[in-house]
Amino acid sequence: MALGWRCTGVGWPGDAPELGWRRGRDRRVSVLAYGTGLGFRAMGERHCVGARGNVCPLGAVVSVRSTGARCPECARLDRAHSVAADTLLDDPRTYRVYLAWFGPGLVKVGITREERGGARLREQGAVAFSWLGRGPLMAARRTEEVLRAALGVPDRIPYARKRVVRGQLPGVEERSAEVAELYGRVVELEGRGWPESLERVPLEVVDHGAAFGLDRSAAATRSVGELVDGGVVAGRLVAAAGPDLHLEGAGGGVVVLDTRLITGWELVAVAADGTGDVRVPLIDIGGGGVQGGLF
Repeated sequence: MALGWRCTGVGWPGDAPELGWRRGRDRRVSVLAYGTGLGFRAMGERHCVGARGNVCPLGAVVSVRSTGARCPECARLDRAHSVAADTLLDDPRTYRVYLAWFGPGLVKVGITREERGGARLREQGAVAFSWLGRGPLMAARRTEEVLRAALGVPDRIPYARKRVVRGQLPGVEERSAEVAELYGRVVELEGRGWPESLERVPLEVVDHGAAFGLDRSAAATRSVGELVDGGVVAGRLVAAAGPDLHLEGAGGGVVVLDTRLITGWELVAVAADGTGDVRVPLIDIGGGGVQGGLF
C-alpha cells in the first residue's frame, strides 16, 4: 500500500467485504477474497478518521486501542448526526426494523434505512436476520423499543460476545428456526404497541454463513488486541463477519483482526504467503490474558 493511505475500515456494500482507504480527500477500496493472503505493517501514529466523510481538522492522534478512531470533537459530530442518537426526528426516509441473530440466544432488534438493504446487518456481523417492519423513522424507533422490552433483547451486543458464539454456530436450519420462532413472537405483539404506520414485513430469513465464510472455516481462538508502530499482521483470509477478518496462519490457527483497530493507521503491504505472521498483542477469545508473537 502506498505511503500516505490510511485505512477507513471494512464495508459490506454486497456479499464481499471491502477495505476502505483514504489519503486526504482521495478514497479507494480493496475488495477482499477468501483464500487469498492479506498482510500489512502499521507505520507511525494513528490519526483521527474524521466525521461524516470529512477530514479531522486537527489531524489528532488517537488511542491505539480505540475502536472508534475519532478524537472527542469528531466523535461528538458523528454522534450528533447518528440515527441512534435520536436527533434526526424529521427524517422523511423509510426505515426498516430488523431482528438480527449472532449465535444461539444472542439476538437484537434494530433499525436501518430501507435504501441500505442488508448492508447494516452485514456490517454488524449478523449471521442471520429477518425484516420485521417498514415505515417512518419514529414509528420504526417506537417499534424497536417495544420489541426490545417484549423479547428481552439488548440494544447492543459487544463484538467480544459475538466472537465467542461465532465459533460454535449450529447449522443453517437451526439458525433459521430460531429466527422464525422469534418472528412468531413479534407477530403476537401486533396491536400492543405496534404503530399503525409501520407495515409488518413477511418472514424471510437471510443467512450470511456462506457470505461470511463461517461455515467452512475453523473457529478463531485469538484476536488482535491493538496495533503498534511497526506491528505486522499477515495471514490467509478465511472468513469475515462485520468488521472482523479471520486470518489463518501456521499450525492451522485462526486469529480475528477487528478492522476497527486498524482505521486511522498508515498501512504498508507485506507479503502474506499463508504461513501467517503477527507481531502485535493477541487476546484469547472467550477470556484469558494477552499474548504476543507469531501464529
